[in-house]
Amino acid sequence: MKMEDYKNSELYALRHTASHVLAQAVKRLYPSAKLAIGPAIDNGFYYDIDCEVPFTPEVLEKLEAEMAKIVKENLKLERSVLSREDALELMKDEPYKIELINDLPEDAELSFYRQGEFVDLCAGPHVNYTKKVKAFKLTSSTGAYWRGDSNNKMLQRIYGTAFASKDELNAYLEAVEEAKKRDHRKLGKELGLFMMMDEGPGFPFFLPKGMIVKNTLIDYWREIHTKAGYKEISTPMMLNRDLWERSGHWGHYKNNMYTTVIDETDFAIKPMNCPGGILVYKSEMHSYRDLPLRMGELGLVHRHELSGALHGLMRVRCFTQDDAHIFMTKEQIRDEIKGVVSLIDEVYSLFGFKYTIELSTMPEDHMGDDADWEMATNALKGALEDLGRDYKINEGDGAFYGPKIDFHLEDCLGRTWQCGTIQLDFQLPERFELEYTGADGEKHRPVMIHRVVLGSIERFIGVLIEHYAGAFPLWLAPVQVVVLPITDRAKEYAAGIEAKLKAAGVRTEVDNRNEKIGYKIREHELKKVPYMFVVGDKEVENGTISIRSWKDGDMGVKTYDEISAKILDDIKNRA
Repeated sequence: MKMEDYKNSELYALRHTASHVLAQAVKRLYPSAKLAIGPAIDNGFYYDIDCEVPFTPEVLEKLEAEMAKIVKENLKLERSVLSREDALELMKDEPYKIELINDLPEDAELSFYRQGEFVDLCAGPHVNYTKKVKAFKLTSSTGAYWRGDSNNKMLQRIYGTAFASKDELNAYLEAVEEAKKRDHRKLGKELGLFMMMDEGPGFPFFLPKGMIVKNTLIDYWREIHTKAGYKEISTPMMLNRDLWERSGHWGHYKNNMYTTVIDETDFAIKPMNCPGGILVYKSEMHSYRDLPLRMGELGLVHRHELSGALHGLMRVRCFTQDDAHIFMTKEQIRDEIKGVVSLIDEVYSLFGFKYTIELSTMPEDHMGDDADWEMATNALKGALEDLGRDYKINEGDGAFYGPKIDFHLEDCLGRTWQCGTIQLDFQLPERFELEYTGADGEKHRPVMIHRVVLGSIERFIGVLIEHYAGAFPLWLAPVQVVVLPITDRAKEYAAGIEAKLKAAGVRTEVDNRNEKIGYKIREHELKKVPYMFVVGDKEVENGTISIRSWKDGDMGVKTYDEISAKILDDIKNRA
């Protein structure tokens, strides 16, 4: 559901009312608590509260019980509008409400909602009676600075959710529990993929097994881009201020950039790869015969994110962006956009992702004139319509240099992630005076596409971990086969199997520990290893292998040739 539609829905009003029921419960149990704000949000609601009592899980249970009483009382929600003088008098014991009122324009309508003895400053909307808030749950509490400003007091924020029915609520809570099991931070640690350290907040450390996943993704990326006619480049991680001023990043993005001074000159670590790609294009003359020129780059970029926004691999301060920049004529725009959309579709389909497409238009803070923006936006629309793709318009959310198409993945839990993007740019070629010689012998300005498929490789790995619950498909798994000898005699046989598989390119380990076979099987199942080869004296005598699959369980006894043929075929085809 679009946010605009959601805000006009009964569910939004229900959750907004639930936040008021929570605030009323807090005031009943803790009368000295001071209320801040309590909005509905995309998956529930929250309320920020100034209270000396810590909102522990036990306190949340008490608040839930009080909320249930308020719901049962079936209080009517009544709206009223007050003068500023009366509003300030009504809220005289609520300092945060007083501040909000004083910050509103003089002609602002000051509306209040009352339910029983409780009244709150609020613009609405709400349901008519508290009895409709019959399916709710308080989910957590955390700290939150008043108005999001670290210079202000730290308040307590209580999160909750509400639905129209108990069944919907239970389904949501089950999905939340499943998401906790799939949390990439938890699985990343358990599977030895990556770690985050206090010495580098927001800067992920990839461990050996995580590097296998990352490099396997990169190998796949290089393979499909070579087939699609891209040439790979690499540009410096740090470039001087003049470049970033010319690109517009110094003026539009400086607060998110890491800067330093070298030889009395300002430099910035790149937050994006595009200016470097432009310099590569500009390093030699080009003819119309050279276009489209597709240049791909796996560039490590750094962006300053607030510490409170950091979240595992999903929101970091440095990441590898699978960038590409395509330089072309205006006549080639539609075909190039369609080529990129098809490439993105191929990749997302491989991983089993559904996705939706969103076209973002000119923001208020933008470069260039409206005519160029209109031409660029129409080119993106035309390409999507040529392909018969459904898309929605996201007004005013384009990049500052051009409109864009964003791809929102849907994982197995129905959550969406923005990964791929295509941005059409008429501005940077102009600012950098890029040229090509046309068929008419004259100089012309190329058009530029910025695009990513995976987006941030780190973030994409985080999405994959949660999508697969850590059980990567065979071709991507860090360890594809583990061989488990159950007798001393079988250890030599196991070593031979390992050697043959490794020679064939299969990532294989042998577990020779003196542990019971059941223990070792359970351990490797927890590590999500796709195949376990169990070998004992019987298998040695018969030249066979007992096969266990993480996905299918016991697969019976097979010869090496039988199982290796299947494994190699599945890896080759990325099954």
